[in-house]
Amino acid sequence: MSNDAVNFLNSAIGSKVATRRTIMIVASIGIFIGATFSSGMMEIARKGIFNPEYFYFSEIMIIFLAVMVTDIFLLDLFNTYGLPTSTTVSIVFELLGAATAVSIFKIYHSGGGIQNISDYLNGSSALLIIAGIFLSIGIAFIIGAIVQFISRLLFTFHYEKKIMIVGGIWSGLALSGLTYFLLFKGIKGASFVSEDFILMVKENTLILVLGAAIFWTIVMQILVSAYKINILKFVVLFGTFSLAMAFAGNDLVNFIGVPIAGLESYQLWSQSGVEAADYSMEILRAPVQTDSLLLVIGGGVMIVTLWFSKKARSVTETEVNLGRDGSIYERFTPNTLSRSIVRGAIAGMNTTVKILPNTWKEKMQKNYKEKRKNSSWDNPAFDLVRASVNLTMAGILISFATSLRLPLSTTYVSFMVAMGTSLADRAWGRNSAVYRISGVLSVVGGWFMTALIAFLVSGTFAFLMVTFDIKLIFVILPLVGLVIFFNFRLHKQKLIRKQERETFIEISENNVEDYLSNSIYNTLALMGKLTNQSVQGLVNEDLELLKHTVKAYKKSLQKLEDWNGQLYQAIKKNKHIQNSLLKDHIRCYDLQQDMMQSLSWVVKQCAKHVRNSHEPPSGLMTRRLNRVLKRFLDYQRFLLKKIKDPNKVGSVKMQRKEFQSFLNDVMESHISTVQNDEVDDIIGKMLIGLILEIKDMSAISERLVTIHLVNNKQLRPENLRQASLSPPS
Repeated sequence: MSNDAVNFLNSAIGSKVATRRTIMIVASIGIFIGATFSSGMMEIARKGIFNPEYFYFSEIMIIFLAVMVTDIFLLDLFNTYGLPTSTTVSIVFELLGAATAVSIFKIYHSGGGIQNISDYLNGSSALLIIAGIFLSIGIAFIIGAIVQFISRLLFTFHYEKKIMIVGGIWSGLALSGLTYFLLFKGIKGASFVSEDFILMVKENTLILVLGAAIFWTIVMQILVSAYKINILKFVVLFGTFSLAMAFAGNDLVNFIGVPIAGLESYQLWSQSGVEAADYSMEILRAPVQTDSLLLVIGGGVMIVTLWFSKKARSVTETEVNLGRDGSIYERFTPNTLSRSIVRGAIAGMNTTVKILPNTWKEKMQKNYKEKRKNSSWDNPAFDLVRASVNLTMAGILISFATSLRLPLSTTYVSFMVAMGTSLADRAWGRNSAVYRISGVLSVVGGWFMTALIAFLVSGTFAFLMVTFDIKLIFVILPLVGLVIFFNFRLHKQKLIRKQERETFIEISENNVEDYLSNSIYNTLALMGKLTNQSVQGLVNEDLELLKHTVKAYKKSLQKLEDWNGQLYQAIKKNKHIQNSLLKDHIRCYDLQQDMMQSLSWVVKQCAKHVRNSHEPPSGLMTRRLNRVLKRFLDYQRFLLKKIKDPNKVGSVKMQRKEFQSFLNDVMESHISTVQNDEVDDIIGKMLIGLILEIKDMSAISERLVTIHLVNNKQLRPENLRQASLSPPS
């Protein structure tokens, strides 16, 4: 649920049409009402993928168990990484994988051939469902791009000026389309609506649609003309409600379809008095009208998850940021395919521009002239025109599929409509296109991986249970639970990193000096700690300690890269802060880069030496290393005290000169040792490198502390993150 629940929130949240609380309330109402429209979709889990008459109760339960366990594992994995995937695709391919595995087992033990598998699987229905799901990717993208292009030509980016003229008609058509597909089509699946009412709606569809179009157009025009209300906000909120309602009607089967089918199968078997291995499940072919209470309970679970799932927000941010106007912290790395697509698109655009008449180009250029925005990080990701197109087109497409009882992927449709509108709106500029396209390719590639993984994992679970025993589920469940636990920890770490980035962007004139000094303090503490661990790991041949040190270094390097990604945004946003303070941040980042290069050599070379099982340093070399390390850590402690209280300790420059003089003496002694052939070549070169890198780090440390002293502000102890600098034993 945390994956699909956000599909109808992205546009409203990205456009900041209202407060998050208001948006969530509107979506929750839509889910609750839409949940009662799902009854007709429940047949997909019962007979849409396999032919139930060829399976016995014990085999059906294995299929359903394998599907449910795989679904939990797979969706949690995608949600952890903030990637939108499809519960529809996962449920279809999980059913297909589990049913295929059980069918092959039955065919093998009955002596039949693989060609008989078509008896067990509902091939034509499965192909129709799969084709509909994957065709929706291209259809949604194209329709989204076309409708957004037309809408932008009508409204321009200065839509406030055009809304009085075209807003009423445009909004009326959008709302009537949503009304038609949601109420007049989706109502056919409602479990509480009588057949007579459905027949009346069907016979008067055209009149009702025209009536809705006229009604909405008149109402919208009155609101915008007489009351000066921004009717696009109403369209976006109504679209959020509509898409939530369509989502609940279409995707509720993905969450409760299999459990309900399993429950009904158990109830039927328990009343039969027949052995589980002999009770045919042909009864699942009968028409189903699911109890409305179960649908309402399922909708309630959806709503609770929507409000409280932290992973749902991660998935939301992925789509919103891929469609965001302007530059952001780009999450995805460009690849060869994304670069080729961008180059091809640029070449094609240049050719098209040469062909179009100048009057057309001038008109489009005028209409596509964007508003000048301030540089606030809190700007909406896109405007209300694009948000309304996203919701309207996605709602119509999804509801149309629901009316045909086809499980269309709401994730695919919502995401690809949003990407199509982003493309038409020029949100993917030359400076961001390669990153955004790489992101879209990663998401779409993940969708195909969803299908493959769902099929294989579900099939494997089902095959193991049918081969050995259904009780094997008690072994599978703890393993899946362990994976989910590790995913939870990983997601928690990602949230902490995200909060650290946002904290940096939100620096103000009151806390910028504290933030800078805190960064310097933690950098020096980290440098001393990792250098100490590296040398101790080298001397003691402690490979585990070195692995831990390398991991900590990589984590710190990632934090520095995150800081680099946010530094520009912080500078751009905080115009009220003195330039000198922001320059100090840039200088600090530059020095930290240099420090990480030196630290990289120390950490990696020590780890490499031990991994390769080279001889450890001799007694003389160990003593020399420990002397260097002890003096280096003493120097680092002095600098940390200087940051805490600049008035209580001596001169930084004097301390550095003394330390570097000490290093020069050690280097001279070591050179003599090398010349006298008293040390192994590998250790000899290692020690020279360590002395040089430590010398560089001491110089960097002095320059970092100087930045703090120039600010002339004592750092409050509560702002510091302590790090142990234990001397070598």
